[in-house]
Formats: sequence, C-alpha cells, structure tokens
Amino acid sequence: MAGSEMQRPRLARAVPLVNAGRYSVKVIASTLRKGNVVEKDGKLYVILFAENIHPGKGTPVTQLDMRRITDGVKVSERYRTTEQVERAFVEDREHTFLYSDGEGFHFMNPENYEQIAVPEDVVGDAAPYLQEGMAVMLSVHNGVPLTIELPQRVTLEVAETEPVLKGQTASSSYKPATLSNGVRTTVPPHIAAGTRVVVMTADGSYVERAKD
Repeated sequence: MAGSEMQRPRLARAVPLVNAGRYSVKVIASTLRKGNVVEKDGKLYVILFAENIHPGKGTPVTQLDMRRITDGVKVSERYRTTEQVERAFVEDREHTFLYSDGEGFHFMNPENYEQIAVPEDVVGDAAPYLQEGMAVMLSVHNGVPLTIELPQRVTLEVAETEPVLKGQTASSSYKPATLSNGVRTTVPPHIAAGTRVVVMTADGSYVERAKD
C-alpha cells in the first residue's frame, strides 16, 4: 500500500431529530457535499453529486443528485442555497479491505475486528483500486454502508504502454497506458511497461514514478 494517503473527514456534531429514532443536524443546503446523507419526506438519501449554482440573475440554488438508501432509486433535487435541510448522522470509521466475492466487498474494523460486506453499487468506481490490506474510510448509517473513501493516491504497475523511444523526455506529450488494475490512464513517454507509478484514485491520473 505504498504511496497511499488517507485524510480523515470531520464529523458534524449531531443533535436528536425529534420523534425520528435517529440523529441528524440541520444544515443549509450550500454546505452539503458528496457522501452526506439527508432526510427527505421521511426517507434517507446519500448525496452522489452536489453543486452550488449562482446564476447572473435569480436565486442561487444547490443541485443535488442523490440515491435513496432503501431501494437505490436515484433522484435530483434543487434547494435554495440558504434553505435548511436535515442531514443524518453518519459514522465515518476506518476499515481494512479483506477480499471480494459474490456477496460484495468485505472490510474489517481494526478496532473490534468486526467485518462488513459492502455492495458493489456502493463501492462503484473505487473497486479497481482496492488492494488487500488497504485502509479506507467507510460511512455507515444504522449499520448500513453508504459510501467509501479511498486513500487519495495508490501505487500500481503499468501493465501496457507504448515502448520508450530514444530522444523522448519527461516533458514530451503523455501516452496512453493501462495499469495493473485494468484502469486506463496516460503517462510520460519515458515510463515503460512494468514501471510502478503513483496515481490518483479519483480519476487514475498519473502523479509520479513510485519511489519504492
């Protein structure tokens, strides 16, 4: 897991949501971010995408693309940026990736050794970057995994790329490459197949040649 970085997200202080049997905090819509969980019409939704839109004329709004936790249905909503929204309390805990099988992706809490299976649709685009023993941050609500946060960077081997040609330098145009996890990216022309490189897990973009 060399070359990986983990940033722990901060947790908001939760206050009881009256008569709901769970915890939430009132926030203004403009502060909502990807991974937050909000309540709407008595149902919980995890935010997949959030954007604050400031038109030249008119009222600024917050656009949210969300997935309903109970059935996975995706919806889009717009709120005034200053409108108050109920954000549900979510536990963010570090887990260690173990393995994947037909039931999903299995992780272990290193504090109590409890294991949890995360469905494929929750892991999503993070799946190719998961490595045995990798530390990730799982967001869990009432025992249900909602989102996964990978280290910002991981080290992988270049499986395929064009051969290095004489006279090419690091400043030349990047060339296509396929990483050992199957993700396609671009690398500097002096990088050959078999080279270990550091890439961003958000988009697979090249960062640097690995130092290990």
